[in-house]
Order: sequence, then structure tokens, then C-alpha cells
Amino acid sequence: MQKSETRILTTHVGSLPRNPILTDLLLRQERGEAIDLGELERQAEAAVRYVVEKQLEAGIDIGNDGEQPRVGFQTYVPQRMRGFGGESKRPTPQDLREFPGFAKVLQSRGIMRAKVFNAPQAVAAVQYEDLSGVQHECSLFRRVTEQLPQHFTECFMTAAAPGIIATTMLNAYYDSHERYVFALAEEMRKEYEYIHAQGFILQLDAPDLAMERTFLFQEKSLREFQQIVEMHIAALNTAIRNIPPDRVRLHVCWGNYDGPHTHDVPLEAILPLLYQAKVGALSLEMANPRHQHEYRLFKTYPLPDAMVLIPGVIDSTVNYVEHPEVVADRICQVVEAVGDRSRVIAGTDCGFGTFAGWEMVAEDVVWAKLRACSEGARLATQRLWG
Repeated sequence: MQKSETRILTTHVGSLPRNPILTDLLLRQERGEAIDLGELERQAEAAVRYVVEKQLEAGIDIGNDGEQPRVGFQTYVPQRMRGFGGESKRPTPQDLREFPGFAKVLQSRGIMRAKVFNAPQAVAAVQYEDLSGVQHECSLFRRVTEQLPQHFTECFMTAAAPGIIATTMLNAYYDSHERYVFALAEEMRKEYEYIHAQGFILQLDAPDLAMERTFLFQEKSLREFQQIVEMHIAALNTAIRNIPPDRVRLHVCWGNYDGPHTHDVPLEAILPLLYQAKVGALSLEMANPRHQHEYRLFKTYPLPDAMVLIPGVIDSTVNYVEHPEVVADRICQVVEAVGDRSRVIAGTDCGFGTFAGWEMVAEDVVWAKLRACSEGARLATQRLWG
């Protein structure tokens, strides 16, 4: 895994906005409607090429395919694995219950068209027998990047962690949540190992390690939630046991939406647990108003020597474009707390296209934000290296 050895490198969390045609095709496919698969493939390839070019133009060093071929960062899983059916009944998160006015605002936007709170559930033993989906996505990304004159410093590919799959596609088959999570880990291992074998950095998306405190596990005590976090991390470690830690990065967040977030679990309550993950990098939200103060915790809980930190220095939920000086300030604050400039890579809080049709930031603003990230990284480099 690349480190910021001579300058602050830049990356992002993974998902990027999809165009309306591709969005419509992905949503119709998810609903089970008949679509032109040839057209879907053409649109996906054009979209991957577009977002790769835009990332490079914005100065992103470590990039990906923007998750363009997928309907959602974790809800793509039932399209690749057997054992899912019916409909999950996700509980209403605390934000929407405590702030009904916000719930109305969210509904008025009409952006929740993908199956997120009503995704399929596990109705049989989960089985991952057909790897053609991940194979096609990896080969498409590689083909596009090889055809362009400019290249990323490093490429990554995202995949859903076992825990977020289990908390989105709920369990209606296994005799315990733990058995379900570990069954998912063993099956998803095949996707993770394939991505690694293709030479990409594997990013595991695990919002469950923070967000689910206010979603599925809102009735649990903090200690009970911490025990669940430890169990989810143990399952994750089982799934990546054959991949070197320095080829895996882990993304953790509190939910990619501009809600009140007043019930978010503090980072301090989970950070020592996150260090149990056998990964080489940790990606965390540190730009939004609810969590930007928590960079200080890295003085109290030092980052493990073998781990890189990817702090969010760009908010992925608002259309304000951060000033490069603000970005540089955030980077330097994190470096000072970590104590090692080489182990900090500038990133975003979360994705900009978490689900097809779920975009809170206008597409043209997204590219401006990524440029601001790169410009801020250059300013931080001048301060840190002279």
C-alpha cells in the first residue's frame, strides 16, 4: 500500500455519481424488470471511463471505478450470491424517529429509490458460486485504466464487509446473527481474494462498525454494541485471512446522510476495537460537523505502527466546496495527532453515490470537491515537507 512518503497522497471512499441512464438501468434491474443487458454494459463502461478520467483530472492519486456497475455499495451482494429473497424490514433509525421534520425533508427529496431499507433477506444458506460479477467489474476497470495516458498511483476496489451485509440484508434463516455474519464472511472471502489477486487494494466498506449503533442495534447498550463490533471485526479478519494486511483498507462511517447524527457512537468508544482489524489502512469521517473534532483521539489511542490513516477532509453530504486552506488545516491537524506525515492520506468522509439515485452532492460539485482535496494536499505538503 502506498504511503505519503514525499507528499500527501489523495484518495476517496469509492462511490461516485452515476448518470441518469445508468441509474435507471441499475434500479430497474434491481426491481427485477427486464432490461437490455447489452445497453447496461455499454453504459457502465462509458461511466467507468468518465469517472476515472474525472478523478485523474481532479488530481486523485489512489482511485477506483466509482462503483459505477453496482446499484449500491452493499446491496449489490444479492445479485452475486444465492440465498436471498423476500424483503428485510430495517428499523427506523433514531434520527428519523427523534426528528420527524428531518424525516419529511428526506422523503421530499425522493432520492431513496434503491432497495436499502427493504433489501432482500437471507432465506437460505448464502452461497457465492458465480464470480462473474466481480470478475467483470475488475476487468472493466483494468481495461479502462490501461487505455488512458494518465494513471493512478494505485488502484483500489471496494467490497461490502460481512457485517454491513448482515445488517442490511437481514437474517431470516440462520439460528443466530453471529452464524449469519461468519457464513457471509466465508462466502465473501471469494470476492475479496479475487480482487486482491487482480492487484487492486481491497477496500472493505463497514459502516456497521459505527452507523448500526443508531440503526439495527439502537436498543442495545453501548457495551453490547461494542461486543457486536468485535464480533463483526473477527468475521472480517476471517474473511481476509489469506490477504496481506497492507493490501486491505477499511472504511468505517456513521451513515452517509446530512441528518442530525445526535446519537452517533463516539469514535472513542470504537477506535481501540477498530485496531483489531487486520488491515493496513483505516478510513474515517473527520470533515463533517459531528466528527471533525475526533482527530485528537489519535494522541490518546496511537495509530498502530503498521497502519495508515485516511481521514475524511472533504464532507460528502454538502454542496459547499471546501477551501484548500481548510483542507490543508485538517490534514496537518491529523498528521500532528498521528505523529507521522507518511501515514496520512487525504480522503473523503464517504462516497458521493452510495446508491444509484442517492446523490446529495451535485455531480459538478463532486469534481470541484475532489480538486479542493488535491489542492489542499499540495498546500499541506508544502507545510509538512517545506
